[in-house]
Amino acid sequence: MIYLDYSATTPVNDEVLNTFQKVSKNYFSNPNSLHFLGLQTKKLLDEATEQIANIMHVKPTEIIYTSGASESNNLAIKGIAFKYQNRGKHIITTMLEHSSIFGPLNYLQSKGFEIDFVNILENGHVDLEHLKSLLRDDTILVSICAVDSEVGIRQPIEEIGLILKKYPKLFFHVDMTQCLGKDNIDLTNVDLASFSAHKIYGVKGIGGLIKKEKIMLEPLIHGGKSTTIFRSGTPTTELIVSLSKALRLAVTDLEAKKEHVMRLNSKVRDFLSKYPKVAINSTNKSLPHILNFSAIGIKPETFLHALEEDNIFISTKSACSQGDALSKSVYAICKKEDIASSSLRISISHLTTEQEIEMFMKLFDKNYKKLSEVVNENC
Repeated sequence: MIYLDYSATTPVNDEVLNTFQKVSKNYFSNPNSLHFLGLQTKKLLDEATEQIANIMHVKPTEIIYTSGASESNNLAIKGIAFKYQNRGKHIITTMLEHSSIFGPLNYLQSKGFEIDFVNILENGHVDLEHLKSLLRDDTILVSICAVDSEVGIRQPIEEIGLILKKYPKLFFHVDMTQCLGKDNIDLTNVDLASFSAHKIYGVKGIGGLIKKEKIMLEPLIHGGKSTTIFRSGTPTTELIVSLSKALRLAVTDLEAKKEHVMRLNSKVRDFLSKYPKVAINSTNKSLPHILNFSAIGIKPETFLHALEEDNIFISTKSACSQGDALSKSVYAICKKEDIASSSLRISISHLTTEQEIEMFMKLFDKNYKKLSEVVNENC
């Protein structure tokens, strides 16, 4: 099996799974219980939170644990919107966002909020001048992903944060799910940031929202003591501690891992560039972990399943995206429907080997030729 869909989800690291199992067996008590077992569990949970905070350069009290990035995105967007709607109902975002951003924004739109989309430049970056022109007195939230899941564009979050810092009435939310464990990110001028464990070789079902001090949110879940007033429910100690472990492992040797991925990405890019009807959609602003391309004229689902028969697993779009064949992210960059409706995505990991990439290229060539012949026969 050759797995090239790491941006959808990652396999659980053995060390992380071992941590999850040990904590599940030995620290099963509710950390909010006042007895000795509860206090022991609370101490372990607090140590894990401290470690996560140190890695992300935030305060432990600024971490809200959630079930994953989708919940974190919903909590950030709805939480800010309903808490600060007296300031205004204007929100700015991009067409590169995850469906868990579009979903709550569509919901808010039905409740009278106004959503504006900032233009995307040819290289995939946000048009900063257009962003400035969209800012208004009633703008309460700007939500821009650090790295989008389809094309892999690494946005200049740090530069955007400096621009938005001049507008004290609004909040800056960043979905950093696809950035964490792949690239360093400075959250100094970011107010809220979402992330998830299963993108960094952690256990599914745990994620978080960084919420800077003095910012209030309207909770999605009410009732019951937890690690914070902003998200009720019994704290999942084993998931939180395993998240801490996954994060520590993810940021270890980060640059060396990235260099390995860059070498493999470059090899695939050079290979695909030889095909006249293959367009590479990822730009020089994309992280090397994601390579999006289009085999023009071939249905992406057909290509995906052809490779699947050869035990190679890739993606057409984000795993959580809607059924529409057109990739909104690709179209936002290239403005060409034929390219946006035929996009494929491979996502590479530091676990990916040279041999796997060689086999992918060999079997891509075989299937491309076979499927191209079918397309030509039907023309």
